[in-house]
Amino acid sequence: MEFIEQVDNPKKREDAYKLIDIFTETTGYEAKMWGPSIIGFGSYHYKYESGHEGDAPLVGFSPRKAKISLYFAPGETKREELLKNFGKYTTGKACVYINKVADIDVSVLKELITESIRFLQKAYPQQ
Repeated sequence: MEFIEQVDNPKKREDAYKLIDIFTETTGYEAKMWGPSIIGFGSYHYKYESGHEGDAPLVGFSPRKAKISLYFAPGETKREELLKNFGKYTTGKACVYINKVADIDVSVLKELITESIRFLQKAYPQQ
């Protein structure tokens, strides 16, 4: 993937390829670029009460300069429980940030991916 080849840090580039394999295997979806820097898998259409609507990846990640951002469903209820056994990470509003794949439990990552997709497909069923 051309975007990953532009990642400066070779370890982060290697981790990005590992994550593509993990996300592809877990979701069954091919990796697709969303905007300039997010690698997403699958998609869903959302519509908020405000009337704002759009499409977003079901799950994804971005190998950013400082950390790797993992994108899961905002509001997914099992996330906090799963993160207890995830390893070394920090969280933002919708993201989970990791330094490297070696810091986390990959089986927990797969559960986070699966739960996120299940949650979004239930919340936003395909029309």
